[in-house]
Amino acid sequence: MKEQIMLFIPMYNCEKQIPRVLKKLTAVRSYFSEIVVIDNRSNDRSIEVAKKALEEINDTATTLLRNAENYNLGGSHKVAFAYALDQGYDYVVVLHGDDQGNIEDIVPHLQAETHRHYDSFLGSRFHKGSKLVGYSTFRTVGNIIFNFIISVVTHHWITDMGSGLNIYKTSYLADRFYLPFPNDLTFNVFMLFYGIWKRSPFAFFPLTWREDDQVSNARIFRQAWIILGLTWRYSIGAKRLFSKSMENLIMDYSFEEIYANKPKQQS
Repeated sequence: MKEQIMLFIPMYNCEKQIPRVLKKLTAVRSYFSEIVVIDNRSNDRSIEVAKKALEEINDTATTLLRNAENYNLGGSHKVAFAYALDQGYDYVVVLHGDDQGNIEDIVPHLQAETHRHYDSFLGSRFHKGSKLVGYSTFRTVGNIIFNFIISVVTHHWITDMGSGLNIYKTSYLADRFYLPFPNDLTFNVFMLFYGIWKRSPFAFFPLTWREDDQVSNARIFRQAWIILGLTWRYSIGAKRLFSKSMENLIMDYSFEEIYANKPKQQS
């Protein structure tokens, strides 16, 4: 039986980029059972332009959701993971709506079924074979050194602390261990460290990564210090790092459906 893969696209103020992202799916839509775009209360016209672009897709199920509140990037992941589990999907592919990553980078791995060997199969901007466009040498070298330090501390070879193209096995997500994790930009860091702590099988794959007209929410040096702090906390007590946050646990992560098109499956 063909595995069921959901494509999740988180979106926040991406009115310029989201049409490009959805258009680039044309050649790869057959790999996905459903495309789910989740808007995190954008202040621009992201909702309108995303809806218009989704209305042009008739060969794949599409859904546009809007969070009831701004849950940040981590919270949008929690909404998507819950949706995928509730719908019975086997895998969730995460592709950020800012058009920095390229969905075609994951296709060879889907064809080769490489992803089936891992709970988390993570795109890496600094993996061997990756291509960076518009990314400064300073940032590239800094990230490589940064990842090396974290690799030494965690005793695992880490080539990226979080990018915008990943795939997760839903059976791994089933107990919803991620709910206590912060909803901010460190969510992916917690996901990675938790996988290392639990000895969950994961691997990295190379990406093509662009920086054109995107607006980054990550303040580079501040984010680096935060991640180094989390790495230190992980090294001295991972169990305490992953202790449950009641504030995050009691959130219901509700959303509204803006648009949905579910074409009938051909027999």
